[in-house]
Amino acid sequence: MMDNQAPLAAQANTLAKQGQWQQASDKLALLIAQITGHTVQTIQINRDQYSLNSLNGFTQLDTDEALFFKYHHEEGEEKSIEEYYRAELLRNYGFPVDLPLYACKEPGRQLLLYRKRHTERFADVCRRWEAHPDATTLPKLIKAQQQLDQLTLTKARNSLHRVSVQQVKQEAIHQLFYHRLVDDHHPLGLGGRVAKFYLDKTIKLGQQSLDWSQFSRYRWQINGIHYPFTVAELFSQSAQRLAPQSLADHGAIVAHGDAHNANVWFEDEQTLTLFDPAFAGENIPALLAEIKATFHNIFAHPYWLYEPDIAQEHYQVEVRIDHPTQQIVVQHNWQLTDLRQAFLDSKINNYWRPLIAQLKAQQSLPEHYQQVIQLALFCCPTLVLDLTANGYGQHNQQSSALGWAIAVALGNGGQGPGQWISQLL
Repeated sequence: MMDNQAPLAAQANTLAKQGQWQQASDKLALLIAQITGHTVQTIQINRDQYSLNSLNGFTQLDTDEALFFKYHHEEGEEKSIEEYYRAELLRNYGFPVDLPLYACKEPGRQLLLYRKRHTERFADVCRRWEAHPDATTLPKLIKAQQQLDQLTLTKARNSLHRVSVQQVKQEAIHQLFYHRLVDDHHPLGLGGRVAKFYLDKTIKLGQQSLDWSQFSRYRWQINGIHYPFTVAELFSQSAQRLAPQSLADHGAIVAHGDAHNANVWFEDEQTLTLFDPAFAGENIPALLAEIKATFHNIFAHPYWLYEPDIAQEHYQVEVRIDHPTQQIVVQHNWQLTDLRQAFLDSKINNYWRPLIAQLKAQQSLPEHYQQVIQLALFCCPTLVLDLTANGYGQHNQQSSALGWAIAVALGNGGQGPGQWISQLL
């Protein structure tokens, strides 16, 4: 049931999740009119697979001004976000960032309105390429990503500085990680969205089912590789390693914080421009800043996270539960496409490896840096939406099993999808 006393954007978000698109549009039109001082002539909410915690779309005002709007909503977290949109900060540091024409920072009304562009988001361009691979287009996409990674590294290097625990704690980026792992009512690492999505649930993997107490403490064998840490252990370790006070020892940088390609415009074939800097900041822990971009641009594709029904058609996923050894055995044929492998190579060579080398040279690289990266990557798919079959994210039993397998492999590191992390030095 919708809370009619909630702010307009929060009401619109609830209505959209219920499929009541016209009512959601009406709420947003009222809010946009309040923010801009102009009457809304038309409004269209995009129904895209990337808007996991947000609404976006297009509107036209009575001035004939055409705008792109985006509202980002973190359930139960509004009061802890003080400065939500930091486009000016990024622009001042030389990032290619789209500045909103209008902005509202009030909790529950966090709406930005940009000049409507006739360009696409980079995520959409890449999604189209994977549906119809084109050898001519591929080098252009790779070059654009390489240039953005190189620029991001330059900004990270130039802004790297010592930081206090208190400065780190104030950054909004922790809404994406630590504050989804803990709350006042659950043990460390099993609060927030972990509690909301998974505790006391039945987890369906392929044709198998486990209750949470079993699922969270069973170990994994994925494509023949044995991984040592359970899901419960990975969540617990994440709460420890990703706590703000644990991330203040290796320096901080100025960063967007959530620069995955659904928050990037693709212009004149190669130029990329950032937008929606909801989690930008000037004291973001250096090891955390590009985690979201690394995972969502590379390992979330193709299909399984955003489009599970299509993934079910593309991948074979077999699951066997070995109760005597308390082990979940998964065999799947998912792998990175040529595009995503090229993106990973770029992220390693143009961002991660040089950054790690600089932190080491300045004697600020923590011994457990690999674990920080692994655990943050594990948190991306498990905390962004419910990975259980038929849950909030509408996953099916195949995509759920595949998603958990990828998350667990990344969280454990070593062999498999996370092997590159051990090769950064």
